[in-house]
Formats: sequence, C-alpha cells, structure tokens
Amino acid sequence: MDRHFTDRRHQELRRQVRDFAESEVRPRVAAMEAGRRVCPELSRLIARQGWIGVTVPRGYGGMGDGHVAKTVVIEELSRVSGAMGAMVQASQLGVAKILHFGNERQKRTWLPAVTAGECLPTIAVTEPGSGGHVLGMTGSAVRDGEDYVLNGSKVFVGNSHIGDLHGVVLRTGPGSRGLSAFLVEAGTPGCTLAPQQPAMGLHGFSFGEVRLADCRVPASSLLGREGDGLAVAYSSSVLYGRANLTAVALGIHTALLEETSRLCSTRTRYGAPLGRVGAVRAKLGRMQSRLMTARLAAYQAVHLLDQGQPCDAELINAKLVNVEYALDSARDAMEIHAASGLFTDCPVERYLRDVHHLFAPAGTSDVQRLRLGDVALGTARGDWSARLSELVRKDTAAAEESAATAPAPDGGPPAAAHGGRTDAADAGPADAADAPGAPDPVGAGRR
Repeated sequence: MDRHFTDRRHQELRRQVRDFAESEVRPRVAAMEAGRRVCPELSRLIARQGWIGVTVPRGYGGMGDGHVAKTVVIEELSRVSGAMGAMVQASQLGVAKILHFGNERQKRTWLPAVTAGECLPTIAVTEPGSGGHVLGMTGSAVRDGEDYVLNGSKVFVGNSHIGDLHGVVLRTGPGSRGLSAFLVEAGTPGCTLAPQQPAMGLHGFSFGEVRLADCRVPASSLLGREGDGLAVAYSSSVLYGRANLTAVALGIHTALLEETSRLCSTRTRYGAPLGRVGAVRAKLGRMQSRLMTARLAAYQAVHLLDQGQPCDAELINAKLVNVEYALDSARDAMEIHAASGLFTDCPVERYLRDVHHLFAPAGTSDVQRLRLGDVALGTARGDWSARLSELVRKDTAAAEESAATAPAPDGGPPAAAHGGRTDAADAGPADAADAPGAPDPVGAGRR
C-alpha cells in the first residue's frame, strides 16, 4: 500500500482512467464548453468502461473494488473534465440506493445493466420549496391498488437529462417516517423533464428538474419499505455524496496545480521563469500544501469506508477540506495567471467555475462545520457508515484475488509472486498525480 491508501490495483486503474481521459475526454472538452449542454455520447462511452459499477459486487457484474477505487476513477476523470467526473459520481449515487435498499429482484434487474453501461441511474430528492430541508418536501406518493401515483417536482437532479432510472424520494405519510423511495424509469407516462438550463460551469453535465404528474408506477418499484426514504436520502448523501464530491474537487484541484505550475515554468518575467518570483512561488507553495492535505483527507476517509469502520466525521471533513481548499487554490491560480486567466482558452477559468458547483451539494461548508461541531461536542447522530458497514465494506476476498493476479505497474511479476505483499519494498512507482509540481442532497446542487 502506498502513501495514499492505494495499492497496485489502484495504480493500474489510475493509469487506465488517466489514459482514457486524455485520449477520449480531453479532445471533447472544448465542444462541451462551447455547447454548454449535456454530452450524452461521451457519458455513455464512459459508462461502458464499467467504472460506474466500481463499488458493485462482482456477483452483479461490477468491479467490486470499493470506495478507494471509486475515488481514483472520479478524481482522474475530474482532472480532465469536472463535468464528466460529476456525471460518474452522480450515477454512482444512483447505484448506492439500489445496493443498500433494493431487494434481490431490483438488484438483479438494474445493477448488471448499470455496470454494462446500459443504464445511468439518478437520485432525486431536493424540491424547489424545501431545498436542503429534506423533511420539508411535499411531493407525494399515494398507494392505489397495486400501484403508487407520484406527484411532485425534483430539482438539481444529477444526470437528469441522460438518466435512465430515477430514484425518487416522496412523501407517503407525515413526519420523518413518512418518506419513501421509488424507482422510476425515464419515459414513464407522467415523468417529464424541464428544459435544461445553461449553468455557470460543469458544461457537459446536467442537473435539472424531474417533474412527476400523476405518474403511475407498480408497487414493486418501492425501494425497501415505506418509510425508508429518509434513510435512502441521508445514507446516499453521507456515504457516497460527500466522498464523490470530494473526489471531483480533488481532481480539479490537481488540474489547477498542474496548469499553474506549467505557467510558472514556461512564462518569463524579469529574465527568469515566473516561478522564480518569490510572491508567485509562495502562492504555488500554498496550492501544493493544500493539495497534499486534501488528498490525504480524501483517501483516508474512503479507506476507512472500505474497511467498514465508522467514518462519518472523516467523510464530512474530507468534503469540507477538499472543496474549500480547491476554491482557495482556484483563486490563487487566477491571481498567478492574472489577466491571461480571464480568457476562455485558459483552463483555470473553467476550473474556477466548475469547483463552485461543488460547494452546495451534500451540504455547504457551513453544514459540514456544524456536523463536525457535533462530533467535537459528542452530540453527533446518525452514523451511517456504522449502520451500513457490511454493505459498504468492499469484497476483501475478491480484491485480494484480483491483487494477486494483477501485473506489477512496471511489467514485473504479479503480487502473488511476493506473497501478496504491497509494502514499501515492492510498491512500484508513485502515482503521477502525486508528483510535486505536477451534487437532492447528492445531485449537483442544493439550495
């Protein structure tokens, strides 16, 4: 295991995703920025790589590689395109609700389709009139014989305009036990989309409005039991939403440092590289320090999640640190680029816009600080990582088998040849992303 809780399998996965992002995603970024619309073709191409099923057990066709691997995937895609990183993280939120609350029939129906790239799931919780106050929702689901009739509007739904299966939380009764979740296929009569609105950033990603008007679904579409809706919303937000958004922020932060370091090495001022100017080098040093700290927070949190350890506080802190530090570094990057950073052919202005989209979903930074204050006072409630530890813990046996047969990054023998060890003696080369100098509570927005 290397310094960031990853092993050879993760290093190989990082290489695969980075190669794909550079060859398939980067050439399309300019068109996505110009069009400012969802990019279904690229989203489907990414889905067919199987990465949306990274946490899905192998018995359902997934990779079974856990949350550290998921973070690697989202980070590497976000390093090139925050929009495509956001697309993957939003679909993985849709996976979570089925994994944690779906019955066997629902899992067998939908998870293999997701892992094959044939189905992009979403989760739809937030309403226009209640925002982040989940219990304030008024959208309803009324039992009618063998069906439920759904009515309401859901906003800031990640992958709204390309999603195939919406996980919708609605009110079936009063109070906190009166929320229930349903699987609604896109195109079901009564389920429509509002026109996609142009947004500040994340061009190529959609986070729009799903409208339900007398939408009739069979009772078999209910996720879990009536009354499980609050658990569906909160567990997805805490265990997947915060970790996923952390990974998007980490990828954008990495790109910010890489692009700014490149400028400091190639642009000349006073007869020397810009990076030789003390004030500029100090800003670059702050960016480097923030990124190193953010990376450790991100990977420690998901490592604990993979081990089935209680880690709600670590997940909350990882989201807080990564988003705030990425925002701070985006400002430093813009200051170093100065006027040249204001033009749309300069990547840092895109990174600045994109990272602002990560502040609100799964709780603003103020919400994260309040939750951490509860931790400090010993008054924190709802430890979802402990409640669902058996479901979020990765398939250790399958992972060890995969690690034992995976080739070393340098083309050497598999880990099994070393007795399965992955310590410093045979850890392989460091990740390139670590080299110096180098969004509903969980959709793409909450208000």
